[in-house]
Amino acid sequence: MAKTVLVVDDDPTQRRLIQAVLERDGFAVAHAESGDEAISRLAAVGAADVVLLDLVMPGASGQDTLQEMKARGFPQPVIVVTATGGIETVVQAMQAGAVDFFVKPASPERIIVSIRNALSMGAMKSEVDRLKKHATGRTTFDDLIGASPAMLMVKRLGERAAKSSIPILITGESGVGKEVIARAVHGSSERAGKPFVAVNCGAIPENLVESILFGHEKGSFTGAHERHLGKFQEANGGTLFLDEVGELPLDVQVKLLRALQESEIDPIGAKRSIKVDVRIVSATNRDLSQAVSEGRFREDLFYRLNVFPVEAPALRERKADIAPLVEHFVRRFNVEEGKSVVGAAPETMACLSAFDWPGNVRQLENAVYRAIVLADAPYLQPHDFPAISGVAAPPPEPVANQPAVKPAMAAAPGAPAAGGPPPPVRILDERGHLRTLEEIERDLIQHAIEVYAGHMSEVARRLGIGRSTLYRKVRENGLEGVLKSVEAEDEAAA
Repeated sequence: MAKTVLVVDDDPTQRRLIQAVLERDGFAVAHAESGDEAISRLAAVGAADVVLLDLVMPGASGQDTLQEMKARGFPQPVIVVTATGGIETVVQAMQAGAVDFFVKPASPERIIVSIRNALSMGAMKSEVDRLKKHATGRTTFDDLIGASPAMLMVKRLGERAAKSSIPILITGESGVGKEVIARAVHGSSERAGKPFVAVNCGAIPENLVESILFGHEKGSFTGAHERHLGKFQEANGGTLFLDEVGELPLDVQVKLLRALQESEIDPIGAKRSIKVDVRIVSATNRDLSQAVSEGRFREDLFYRLNVFPVEAPALRERKADIAPLVEHFVRRFNVEEGKSVVGAAPETMACLSAFDWPGNVRQLENAVYRAIVLADAPYLQPHDFPAISGVAAPPPEPVANQPAVKPAMAAAPGAPAAGGPPPPVRILDERGHLRTLEEIERDLIQHAIEVYAGHMSEVARRLGIGRSTLYRKVRENGLEGVLKSVEAEDEAAA
């Protein structure tokens, strides 16, 4: 999903020039002719990801607009631009909340770098806020990603249930985010900020389940060298999340039922019961009613846990949420891995949306994580997701690097591979012999200049050479005319 830049400038020529620069690099662009129009646009949800703000405008100035944005709490990072620069102007803009500043006219590279840095800074701030909420138990349903009908239903049910202490049973396939929903219930309740303790009942050895949940006294059994409180006492005053509750042994289910009914527990070896104040949220990916009929789960405990059921939908049932989830994971893993990926290319998003994701959100999260680590372009490409069916084929290597000369030799001299388009850079001449390295290099540089619209920094990066070396090779190969022609076409299009 392309990031949107809101360009606020009263000069239409400047807006068009900046738009051409931004769209060439894959950004979406929105315009505002004044500070008041910018404020109105930003009031809409998702109006822009970053703001490029001119300081000198009729009516509300850029400084006034910046202060108004700060007063209203708009989260978008702001880059201020002006035709006249000075240290006092810079200080005032930074004090008002700007993240960067440059003087017109600025080079395309300077504009793009500034916007990417602003997006990275905004992503880092969002990730810090998310981690703070997670650590303090204040995650709410507003923090859940997704606005599909299925997720809106989950949010509505969860918000209602959070206002009471009613036991909640979250059902759904593995990887749908049941613990995230449980944390949102806790953070939206009166217990927000108090302990949230998560226990995976299926990961505890059967002989240790009772001790881990309810605790034990020192010397109560072999190996009990010290007193252990247990998860119920750790969560006292807060919420205890029992994940995969259907995996509990039957004898532990009896003690859990008593804890729910009487709000007290009996640690192993304790002489008396201990009162606890715990909100129980449980989850399972199994059909507990079937487990009850098979005798593997107590019927009375099932009814006690299943007072308020919430079904977490599978990702294939809410594909409209894939794009915002990908955006969220890109922002998060950029911060964790120190990368600067802008987002996913449109064709990549189409592939991700077409996939059924049997592993649900967890599988999507891991796929994006891998793609971020391996990505070498501003936007994630389909070949960055090789494990997904239908996206596994990587893009072909550039023709100049292909060693596969024999198939081309089998065709008519100079002809393309059977049924395929002609390559952009020919390796063989009309007689089927290899062309000289100088000829291939000249054609490759010309092709790169045309593909990247004369953006020489990107051309140099893609070719793996420095800009000075690139300009020298342009002069040596007489490609100045090609470069001027591409730049003229780009200016005409702008």
